[in-house]
Amino acid sequence: MSRSRELLELTRVRVLLFVREPEALFWVFVFPLVLSAVLGFAFRSRGIPPARVGLLGSEEAVAELARTLGRDERIELVRFTERAEAERGLARAAVDLLVEPGAEPVLAFDPERAEGETARVRVLRALELEQSGGAEAPVTLAPVTETGSRYVDFLFPGLLGMNLMGTGMWGIGFAVADVRRRKILKRLLVTPMRRSSFFLSFVLARAVFLVMEMTVLGLFGFWILGVPLRGGVAALALVSALGAYAFAGIGLLTVSRARTIEAVSGLMNLVMMPMWLGSGVFFAVERFPEAAQPFLRLLPLTALNDALRGVYLDGASPLELAFPLGLLVAVGTLGFALALRIFRWE
Repeated sequence: MSRSRELLELTRVRVLLFVREPEALFWVFVFPLVLSAVLGFAFRSRGIPPARVGLLGSEEAVAELARTLGRDERIELVRFTERAEAERGLARAAVDLLVEPGAEPVLAFDPERAEGETARVRVLRALELEQSGGAEAPVTLAPVTETGSRYVDFLFPGLLGMNLMGTGMWGIGFAVADVRRRKILKRLLVTPMRRSSFFLSFVLARAVFLVMEMTVLGLFGFWILGVPLRGGVAALALVSALGAYAFAGIGLLTVSRARTIEAVSGLMNLVMMPMWLGSGVFFAVERFPEAAQPFLRLLPLTALNDALRGVYLDGASPLELAFPLGLLVAVGTLGFALALRIFRWE
């Protein structure tokens, strides 16, 4: 057989094997189209986004200021009546700048955030236009620099949550896929091993590395970035453990029927993509359309991020974090139960 004929036959065989694999066809052709459509819709060009500006005070106190700023279509106003709620919104990046009315309005913003600087410029411009002759508006600038109120303090717990999700799901998912690929599962089936013990072994192994992982990242955030840990190490350990438990359950459920590494990779990305986009890692969930926010609150990564930020920034106790922690426990337990029921052992 000539070399060209040999190469042609080998290529034909590889193409036929690929076509006969439905999972490969889906992840190569269908999934990229779906991903492109979702991302294209989420990040389609809408012009320059408006700056979210919070107004602190009663309806009467902020009425005149609201009318002035409301004339600028590049400013989106958010009303606050409680100072604690307003400061929390600024610290959580739910608003870019906070304005408190007065003879000289006070403008609070994080100077390290580009959005904060943009909002400051737009508010000052709107106030100057209101002055006769466009004179410089009398305002008091209050840059936010104290620990716990900076954008990095908001961002760091979100990155921790995203890391817990990624390492939990990928670490367990690929470990299970590798055991199946090497046909070890068939051998384990004839042993007196309990199937539940098989699943839990992955969780306990993950817990060993979780301690080291969170120690290194936590020390980096505290010593290098200066992120406060107001809730204490014990509360952080509990939240991290429940987050790892939840994503271990999701990871096992995701790979319970997958037969190849390629299928595992695609399924993992499919499950994690909505949480990357909608769980408030880089900006607050409040920035999404109001109708979508209740659904985003039910995502496991949203619950984990809320709990981590509660511990880091608010010093919240586990009791105060009952909803997000309860959601993590429920998701993990449901994931394990379903995985145990539908898991493909061969």
